[in-house]
Amino acid sequence: MSTASPKTKAVEERRNVVILFAGDSGDGIQLTGSQFTDSSALFGNDVSTFPNFPAEIRAPQGTLAGVSGFQLHFGSVEVWTPGDQCDVLVVMNAAALKANLHKLKPGGSIIANTDGFDKKNLRLAGYIDEADPLADGSLAPYHLHSVDITKLTRAALEGLTLGMKEKDRCKNMFVLGFINWMFNRGMDNSERFLQQKFGKKPDLLEANLRALKAGYHFGDTSETFTTRFEVKPAPMPKGTYRSITGNQGTALGLIAGAQKAGLDLFYGSYPITPASDILHELSKHKNFGVITFQAEDEIAAISSAIGASYGGALGITASSGPGIALKTEAMGLAFMLEIPLVIVNVQRGGPSTGLPTKTEQADLWQAVHGRNGEAPIPVIAASTPIDCFDMAFEAVQLALEHMTPVILLTDGYIANGAEPWRFPAAKDLPAIVPPTVIANGDEGAVKRSLADLHDASGKFLPYVRDERGVRPWALPGQPGLQHRIGGIEKQDKTGNISYEPKNHELMVKLRAEKVARIADRFKPIRLDSGPPEGEVLIVGWGSTYGSIRTAALELQAEGHSVAHVHLRHLFPFNKGLGPLLKKYRKVLVPEMNSGQLRQLLRAEFLVDAQGLNKIQGLPFTSAEIKEAVLSLQRS
Repeated sequence: MSTASPKTKAVEERRNVVILFAGDSGDGIQLTGSQFTDSSALFGNDVSTFPNFPAEIRAPQGTLAGVSGFQLHFGSVEVWTPGDQCDVLVVMNAAALKANLHKLKPGGSIIANTDGFDKKNLRLAGYIDEADPLADGSLAPYHLHSVDITKLTRAALEGLTLGMKEKDRCKNMFVLGFINWMFNRGMDNSERFLQQKFGKKPDLLEANLRALKAGYHFGDTSETFTTRFEVKPAPMPKGTYRSITGNQGTALGLIAGAQKAGLDLFYGSYPITPASDILHELSKHKNFGVITFQAEDEIAAISSAIGASYGGALGITASSGPGIALKTEAMGLAFMLEIPLVIVNVQRGGPSTGLPTKTEQADLWQAVHGRNGEAPIPVIAASTPIDCFDMAFEAVQLALEHMTPVILLTDGYIANGAEPWRFPAAKDLPAIVPPTVIANGDEGAVKRSLADLHDASGKFLPYVRDERGVRPWALPGQPGLQHRIGGIEKQDKTGNISYEPKNHELMVKLRAEKVARIADRFKPIRLDSGPPEGEVLIVGWGSTYGSIRTAALELQAEGHSVAHVHLRHLFPFNKGLGPLLKKYRKVLVPEMNSGQLRQLLRAEFLVDAQGLNKIQGLPFTSAEIKEAVLSLQRS
C-alpha cells in the first residue's frame, strides 16, 4: 500500500454513473447499495436503483444461483432507469463476475475481491479448468482492479475480539467506504447509519466503522486508483426530499389517504415476497391510527380487511400473484357488498411460486378478469417508486368515494427500487369524502337527507344510489340504519336476498355502471412526450415507464416521429385513450408479459397494437425498446 498523498489524485467529472454491486447473498450487497443510494440522494443526485435478489433463502455459497446484485444509477441529470449497462462493476467472488460481466460497458471498471477467486470459488462458478479470469487476460477490454478486500478488512479489524466470520461480514463496509472515496462522498451518512444500527452493540459498531474508514483511506493511499469521480447535484425542484422505495411509497400513500378521509387504517396481510415490506412500513405508524394484522393465511387477511371496512375503517390487504389468487372469492364478496377495500398486488414472476424475487407484469388479466361472475373492479397501476405513493392515495380515494374494491398493481422492480422523493405537504393533497351516513341526524358526507335513504315505512335502504351509482356507507350498530349484508344477490335498494332473474340482471348492470362511471373523474389523457399525432405511439403501463421514457426521448432527439403515453388507469380506461390511439400509424406496447395490455387494447379499441414482450424476470432496457420502435418503423 502506497503512502501517496490524496492531493495527487485526479478528479474527473461525470454527468451520470451506473454502479453494479454483486456478490454472494451473504455479502451484504443490498446494504452496501442502499447506503450508497442514500448518500447519493442526500448529496442531491437523481437516482434510480434495481436490487436483484436470489430466489432461495440461502442459495449455495459461491454459485451463480446465490448471486445478489444491486444496480444504482445516479447523476447530475434526470435519471429514469437504473441504467442499461454499468460503468463500474464491484464483484465479491467469481460467480458475481460471471453472472454480471455482460452488463459492464466496454472500457468499464471492475473492482474484484481476489479472495473470492480461489480454486473453490472458480469451480463453483463454473469456470472451465478453474481458469482465473483475473489472470488469464480475458478481462483486457476493461479496467481491472484486483483488491484483496477480505485481507484488508481483516487487517483493519486486528485486535477486535470478534470471530473471523463476523469480521468477514464487514467486507461490505470496506467496499462502501472505498466507493464513497471513489465518488467523492463523505462518510457522515454511512457513519450515522451504523450508529443507529449497531449503537447497542459496541463491538460490531467499532468493527463496521473501522472497515468503512479503512476502505475510504485505501482509496486515498493506493497507487492503483489514481482518479476520483465527481457527479454534481441534479437541478431538482426545491423541497424536502428522502429516498423512497416503491413499497414504502405505497404504504405512505395508503396512510395519507386514510388521514385525508379521517379514518383508521386496517391492514390485513400474509407475508409474501415482494409485498412484505408494505406490512413492515405500515407497522411503524401506529401513531396515525394504523392497525396491522399478520393473518394465518391469505383468505383470513383479506376477510379481516373486509370486516374492518364494514366496521368503518379503511380496509387494505396486499400480496403478490399467488396470494391474490387465494383472495379472489373474498374480492368478489367485497364487490357484492359494495364496500371500500384496497388490494395491492406487487407482481412477481409466475405462475405458482414462479420466480418469487423477480419482476413481471403478468397479473393484469388476473386483476381485470380474475373473479367468478361479473365483478368488474377498478384496476390502476403505479409506474415508479414515487408514483406508488400517488397511486396508493388514488386507490384509497376511489375505494372510499365509489364504495368499491380497487386493485393497485405494482411489481417487484419498483417495489424494491428507490429514487429521491419530494414529499408533499398534507394541505396539498385533495380531500377524500366517503358517502358516510350517521343515524344521529348528521348527514356526514352523503350530501342528501336521511329521509331519502328510507322507504315510506321508515326502513333504511342501503342500496339507494346517487347520480354516480354509489350507495351510502352506513356503519353497523346505529339505530335506524340496520341492513342486511352478505354475498348472496341483493334486491335493488333494500339489500334483501333476491333470486328474481330480472333483479339479478339489473344489479349486475348497476354495479358495472358504477365502476364504468369512475372514468368520468379521470383527468384528460396526456402524452408523456412526443408529438400529438404521428408515426409510432408507445403505450406503456407500470414499471416499464423509465425505460420507455428514456428510449422515446432519445428517438425524438434523433428526429423520429415517436410519442409515449403511460397508462395508470387500466380498468376502466381513460375516455381519451381510444381517440389518441387512432392518431398514430402504429402502436407498440412493451410489457413484461406475453401481451396482456395489448390484447385489452385490441379488444376495446380495435387497433392493431403490436407487442414487445419480455418474460425473463428482468426489466426492459431502453435500448431494447428503442430497437423495437426502429424495427416497427422499418416494417
